[in-house]
Amino acid sequence: MSTTQKIAVVTGANRGLGRAYALHLAQAGVDVVVTYRSNRDQAEEVVSAVTDQGRASVALRLDTSVVNTFADFAGQLGTELQARWGRTTFDFLVNNAGTDLTAPFAETTEKDFDDLVDVHLKGVYFLTQTLLPALADGGAIVNVSSGLTRFAVPGHSAYGAVKGAVEVLTRYQAKELGSRGIRVNTVAPGATATDFGGGMMHDEQVRNYLTSQVALGRVGEPDDIAGAVTALLSDANRWVTAQRIEISGGQSL
Repeated sequence: MSTTQKIAVVTGANRGLGRAYALHLAQAGVDVVVTYRSNRDQAEEVVSAVTDQGRASVALRLDTSVVNTFADFAGQLGTELQARWGRTTFDFLVNNAGTDLTAPFAETTEKDFDDLVDVHLKGVYFLTQTLLPALADGGAIVNVSSGLTRFAVPGHSAYGAVKGAVEVLTRYQAKELGSRGIRVNTVAPGATATDFGGGMMHDEQVRNYLTSQVALGRVGEPDDIAGAVTALLSDANRWVTAQRIEISGGQSL
C-alpha cells in the first residue's frame, strides 16, 4: 500500500456530522480539506482542531447547490493541494453538505423540492464529476444519505426521495469508477443528536420517542456516525463498494 499521506475533502464540515467526520479522519491520520458555505469561523475552528491532532487542514468555501461554481472550487483545491501537499490529487471525498426540509407531502412546494435536489442530488452528482480528475486512483467516495430512505416519517417525503436518488447514484458511480479502483458507498445515518433539521433533537419529547424506536436504546451521536465513516474509508474496507450502510443503532426495525 502507498505511504503517500492521505487527504480527504469533506463537504459541509464546519458543523454537525461533517465536523465529526473531519475530526475522526484526522484522528485516523488523514489530512482534511474542510468546506463550508457561509460560516468561515466555524470552519476555521475545525481546521484548528484538525491541526491540533498533528494533521494538515485548510478551509475552502463551497456552496454545493451552485453547480457553476464547482470549476472554480476545483481550481482552488488544486492550488491548495500543490502548495500544501505537493500533490495534484486527493484520496477521499465525503459528500456530506446538505439542508433539511420538514413539510407534509401535500404542502411541499416546487421550490422546496428543487432546493433539496440542488444540494443533495445535483450538487453531489456534478461536484463529484468535477473533482474526478483530482481524485486519486484507488481512492474512495462516501455519499451521505439517510435512514429516511428505508423508514417513512411524515414530513420528509422530498428529503427521503432525493436521498433515495443518491443511493441509486452511488451504485452507478461504483460501477463506472471501479476500473480506477475507486470505491463508492452510501452511509445512511438514523436519528442523530445534531442541530440538523432545526434542532428538533433538543426537544425532549421527540428525543424520547426516537429513543424508543432504536434497538440499542438511544439516539446516535456524531461520533457514532463518524467512526463508521472513517472505518469505511480505511484500507480495512478496501473490498466494500456499491453498498448502503445504515448507521442507526437499529432504528424502526
